[in-house]
Amino acid sequence: MNINRLAIALLLVLTLTAAAQDRPRLVVHEWGTFTSVSGSSGVALEWRPLAGPSDLPSFVYDATRPRPTTGPSDYDPRQRKKRMVCTVRMETPVLYFYADKETRVSVKVDFPKGKITEWYPAAREAGSTIDWGTISVLPGAAPELPTEKGESHYYPARETDAAPVRVGTQHEKFLFYRGAGTFDLPLKAGLDKGQVRVDNATKHRWSRLFLVNVKNGRLAYTVREPGSHKADEIWLTPIPSKESSVQALAADVVKTLTEEGLYRREAEAMVKTWRDTWFADEGMRVFYVVPRRITDELLPLTVSPAPTECVRVLVGRAEIITPEMEKGVLADVERLGSDSFDEREDAMKSLRRIARFIEPILKRALETATDAEVKARLKTLLGG
Repeated sequence: MNINRLAIALLLVLTLTAAAQDRPRLVVHEWGTFTSVSGSSGVALEWRPLAGPSDLPSFVYDATRPRPTTGPSDYDPRQRKKRMVCTVRMETPVLYFYADKETRVSVKVDFPKGKITEWYPAAREAGSTIDWGTISVLPGAAPELPTEKGESHYYPARETDAAPVRVGTQHEKFLFYRGAGTFDLPLKAGLDKGQVRVDNATKHRWSRLFLVNVKNGRLAYTVREPGSHKADEIWLTPIPSKESSVQALAADVVKTLTEEGLYRREAEAMVKTWRDTWFADEGMRVFYVVPRRITDELLPLTVSPAPTECVRVLVGRAEIITPEMEKGVLADVERLGSDSFDEREDAMKSLRRIARFIEPILKRALETATDAEVKARLKTLLGG
């Protein structure tokens, strides 16, 4: 009897092993960014992250152009998006696929606390869910990919060894999507008596943290190593002031992303995508890797058949609006009324350095401004 049971168990193991060996290899890797803006208190601010010119090529879909078109449209696809107000911008998640042979899979991402705003290739559903239906993973293929003239944050993500994918008649090196929503992120960053205060709002231990300060075009940063902080700990640290190089910071971030499971070329593609804003935009920010469990809660991913490996590395970017920045913006707005053309031009140049995150600063300045002309200029800059 015992021999029979042993034989049955051995046969079951051999059967499962053979099935596993026959199963096609399918690896899915993803990276993306959750960007938030907070005042010096660390409280998340509402902003319109989709206002302003798009950094994406025109073939990328959005909510006003959810399906392929064959001719010019008679609307501005950014008008509706400009009105969207939220606390978090989910930027450029891309899904890479690797397989031993051509493989058909279905892919869907849910975003229950937000809305999908841009994507490519075409999806059969895009809203609080992005559903591409069944796609084909094409290892070894070299299809022609869509391109346009001009620089874009879109193209560097192609510089990996991932297999091309086909969705309908469209080809790409990844599945791309973006979104925006209002929800709490696991880390809050602000100022406390001249120091940066980083507060972990979860029970999770953090991975490596980067505190980056760009002032007058000069970059300084501090790294908080894994294991040097605990769950629920509050980290207080001086504002970085020792100048460093973009190359050194980029290398440190690539190292962190690969330690989290990305392939090196994927990590380099992510850093290249956002290098100009992560490391060159004026201001102060904290970068951290969002714990995988939280990523899965915020963005449930469904791939069928299930991949043999799935890595998801979402980076949190917490922008800190400092009192110094608020004073500087208000001073620049006042200078816009100068009789000197050069001074007005210099003021506009200064405002453009932080253009992407200027809206919450302008709103706060409008609450405190007393001069009628300054208030009028603030309203004009806010589009009101």
